[in-house]
Amino acid sequence: MEPIDDLLEQHGKTHGNLCPGALLALRMAVLGCALAGIEDPRGVDRNKLIVWVEIDRWLADAVEVVTGARLGKRTLKFLDYGKLAATFLNAETGVAVRIVALESSRRLADLRHPEIESKYARQIRTYREAAEEELFEVVAVEVHLREKDAPGHARSRVICRKCGEGVNDGREVNLPDGITLCRPCVYGPDYQPQQKFVNTKSHERATLSA
Repeated sequence: MEPIDDLLEQHGKTHGNLCPGALLALRMAVLGCALAGIEDPRGVDRNKLIVWVEIDRWLADAVEVVTGARLGKRTLKFLDYGKLAATFLNAETGVAVRIVALESSRRLADLRHPEIESKYARQIRTYREAAEEELFEVVAVEVHLREKDAPGHARSRVICRKCGEGVNDGREVNLPDGITLCRPCVYGPDYQPQQKFVNTKSHERATLSA
């Protein structure tokens, strides 16, 4: 695993200015790899590691910097729990750990370095020097990785009977009457359809040529 200073530099180049939370997340990702038995996540071990992050903030960025895991590779998974936590799975051995940042880590900086006026500086220094057990809770877990969730090519593809859009990897809903629908058509989408978008320039060219 690369030294933390090198990872901090990479994070800065890719994601901009470093915040204390990002430093904490980088340390979490390094610890997760070590405990899962992943020594070279972006090299020889790149096909072994799968990570579930539980918040859509800088934790996901830090995990990507440390491990190279990405949503597009299906090696990074997102669970919308709003928690500063992540699960690291060694898909080859089955070893997995869930790591969560302790709430007490927020107060640790104030207690350890009250002489530092800046809260930002207090947290940066503390998150660099604190022991792992002061920052994180670690629990060994068992993860059942379904075939349809594994990295690689799509395992299946069906067409929603209602909207006509394709659905990959078993995300469809099979109704009792034998009809297959996508989840938005069953449960409702997070967006509200208005009207189909018309490419104005293409529409103008078609009108003129007619």
